[in-house]
Amino acid sequence: MKTPTLETERLILRPISLEDAPGFQKYLYDWEIVKYVSGSITPPYPDNGAEEYIKNTVLPDLEKGEAFGWAIVPKSGEDKGTAIGNIYYRLKKQLPDNDRGFWLARKYHGQGLMTEAISKTQDFMFFEYGWKSFRVKNAIGNHASRRVKEKCGAVLIGEEDKPSAHMPGPTQIWEVTRENWLKLRKKTLTK
Repeated sequence: MKTPTLETERLILRPISLEDAPGFQKYLYDWEIVKYVSGSITPPYPDNGAEEYIKNTVLPDLEKGEAFGWAIVPKSGEDKGTAIGNIYYRLKKQLPDNDRGFWLARKYHGQGLMTEAISKTQDFMFFEYGWKSFRVKNAIGNHASRRVKEKCGAVLIGEEDKPSAHMPGPTQIWEVTRENWLKLRKKTLTK
């Protein structure tokens, strides 16, 4: 199954492609974002870093059916049509307890966009792809990531004394289950 294009009220979630390299290059290579993102993206950042990352890491995983990867693209505004973040679900257990990763350009934080995007992709992963649960990690100091996880039904299940991405210190481990997501969606939809 290939990554499908999904839409929310404000976003288009399209399969990551080389077309997304300029947006990734512009927004992903911000230390305040990168310090929390997987170690596969490391400084210093060459001018073609995003293109190489997409070409050598993302596209092979998508083509082999080992991941679903969405570029987060606003439907309107200054960055209409440009990737401002991504959501990446690993289908092959390459990283223990780390099945999903995401990032969003810092200028878009605090607007509910990531929660909106993750809600749509979780619907797909649970109700169309058939996952029953998955796990995610974050550095203990990544409060924005923690808040998104809580809003999207993740439950903190533990910590490990290993660094997350480029940040020292313990890492939190979260679990999201179809059952919890279904309860949260029903509660939200009935308000």
